[in-house]
Amino acid sequence: MTTLARELQSRNHDVVIISLPDGEASVRAAGLTFLPCAAKEFPAGSLKERFRQRSKLKGEEALRAILQSAPGRTEAMLNSLPAALTAAAVDAVVLDTVLFYTELVPMSLSMPYAHVANALHFDYSGYTPLCFYDWLHESTPAGLARNRKGIEHFLELIGPNIAVGRAYAKRAGLDVDWDNPSATISQLAWITQTPRTFDFESSHWPPQFHHTGPFHDGAGRVDVDFPWQRLTGEPLIYASMGTLQNGLESVFRAIAEAAAPHRNVQLVLSIGGYLDLDQIGPLPSNAVVVRHAPQLELLKRASVCITHAGLNTVLEALAQGVPQVAIPITVDQPGVAARIAEKKTGLVVSLKELTPSRLSLLLDQVLNDSTYRDKARYFQKVIAETNGLSKAANLLEQAFGFGNPRETAELALACDARARKLPGIQSQCGIGYGTTPDPGALGGHAKTNQG
Repeated sequence: MTTLARELQSRNHDVVIISLPDGEASVRAAGLTFLPCAAKEFPAGSLKERFRQRSKLKGEEALRAILQSAPGRTEAMLNSLPAALTAAAVDAVVLDTVLFYTELVPMSLSMPYAHVANALHFDYSGYTPLCFYDWLHESTPAGLARNRKGIEHFLELIGPNIAVGRAYAKRAGLDVDWDNPSATISQLAWITQTPRTFDFESSHWPPQFHHTGPFHDGAGRVDVDFPWQRLTGEPLIYASMGTLQNGLESVFRAIAEAAAPHRNVQLVLSIGGYLDLDQIGPLPSNAVVVRHAPQLELLKRASVCITHAGLNTVLEALAQGVPQVAIPITVDQPGVAARIAEKKTGLVVSLKELTPSRLSLLLDQVLNDSTYRDKARYFQKVIAETNGLSKAANLLEQAFGFGNPRETAELALACDARARKLPGIQSQCGIGYGTTPDPGALGGHAKTNQG
């Protein structure tokens, strides 16, 4: 989200990131303006212990724990966002779809808003499996019925969150069709950073839904120290279980044991902030273990990525043409892993089936069968050609009627120069503030220096 914000900022829009206080460090590292919300209910540091507890959960237990905390967050944000948006003089809002029903605030303020799916997007239509399930895509009647049951189960899980949304909508006088899970999704733009070719095939997406590609540019991240001198130049296995579900020591032990039999390769293992090294057990002599890693730089050198199948890690691996061995833990990771399996960019092992020997076998297959690297490189090409970050920013500018001030100014200068060369010709080019004779071409009548 900060990468997308910086892209909009580079186009001369004023951007502010509004989030819980614990998000401030990442936002400041990206060089962006930060504005806290729900600070009373979620003061700085309050999420650390909650995340530590969640890091040891898996499967539906972890999903339930996350969703059980969502109503409190939603209510706190609904209460504080109106004042925050007003104080920041915001013209339009971009929301992550996991912030259930926070869009009710811009709705109540008659403010345009768009949705972005940073994690795997939710498909409430039933034509593809909801992202929380590891089901393969099937268009048979049985498959569609299974998908619908999965949606019903998920809606039961978020029932308390729906109740919070309904209460706010009633207070605000909003008319919402609560029988439709997508009723409050933006009608202007709903963007997923999942590339179209990496998603399950479906022709049932609404017109405002757009696949782009990952929002990565390699900048704006917190600096991480890494012992680069310890890299041997051998083929690199990069392993990370992400930032949220990385407290399962058994998974890291399996990774360490699985890598040991592979001669002439080097393991780099990022374990996060919740485990100690002695919980992982014996490691190959050339292994490098760190709490946090410069992931993009390591993926540029990697031969395979062992991952929890978090969407951002998988898309970063694909952007570098690196195949994956996926060990999905919870939330949208099973859905991402199902796409890895279908697109053959790697192999998948469930937690129930995870053993060092099983993981070692999958590593051997991915390292030695060119199919997986060839597929990953295909998606590397697709991602590079699509330029999802620029595409997403373009879509948001179009959705909000904001022209790109930089391009508008360049066009105005070009027109002005042309006018100076042609006596008697007056420049007709506007600067994006509603003065252009063709509002559609330059973003309409919205102010273009605020987003």
